[in-house]
Amino acid sequence: MTVPVVVVHGGAGGFGAELRERASEYRDALADALDAGRGALERGGGAIDAVRDAVMAMEDFPLFNAGYGAALCEDGSVELSASAMRGSDRAAGAVALVRRIRHPVAAATAMLDEAEVLLAGERADAFAAALGLEQRDPSEFATERQRRRLAERRAAGGGTVGAVCLDGHGLLAAATSTGGLQGQRPGRIGDSPLIGAGTWADRAVAVSCTGQGESFVRAGAARLMAALASSGVPLETAAGQVLEEVAQCQGDGGLIAVDARGELTLAFSTDAMPRGWVRLGEPPAIEVP
Repeated sequence: MTVPVVVVHGGAGGFGAELRERASEYRDALADALDAGRGALERGGGAIDAVRDAVMAMEDFPLFNAGYGAALCEDGSVELSASAMRGSDRAAGAVALVRRIRHPVAAATAMLDEAEVLLAGERADAFAAALGLEQRDPSEFATERQRRRLAERRAAGGGTVGAVCLDGHGLLAAATSTGGLQGQRPGRIGDSPLIGAGTWADRAVAVSCTGQGESFVRAGAARLMAALASSGVPLETAAGQVLEEVAQCQGDGGLIAVDARGELTLAFSTDAMPRGWVRLGEPPAIEVP
């Protein structure tokens, strides 16, 4: 039997004052996400259930850049994006530029069995509403913290969130969720909802990326990671090569990945990437810097 494992990240970026001063809150949020993912597995769910529930927990934490408390566009609005991929059949689902879905990752996972892969804007919000997924007024996602950051032209604190999982049946899944860049042009879409850029899962490996989205798109980062791993390159080596490719596209960031044997990598080229992992039957491991 495969020992299941859930891995999460809270975004790659600087190790600034807020992250230092509120490290315990970030740790607690990561622990909650791991508990949610592990709980899904213990209730008999699979890898997709685990990554969805882990990311949903992080979408509710206001210091991460996803869901509630996400970064604001230059006009003060919130535009959320998420994606998910099921490794067993490469089913993929994503939503972009949504404004009303409380948990964008829930909408992304709901897309897995649809003919389309990616829905955007009002039509994606309507799709989620038709499924009964919880909706919120767009203003509820904007926190006073992010309004101050936008007014001061300060970078967002916490970053994009993501999770990967290997379940007890040896199946893999990945999910990523984001609010984008602080002060971004409305309508901008980064790597997080793009399959092969921010998220990937197949029968060999599951990947979730974080960082400067345009660079990860240009590098095809998540798919590149999977291709290297499938060709026999060790995960840690493969992650380093991917981040070098991202650097050649004038970007930095990080990624988490798990393969079919349960090997992990949590790699980043920035100063910090809050992250954690848990194997069923073992205590969780959580790191902030």
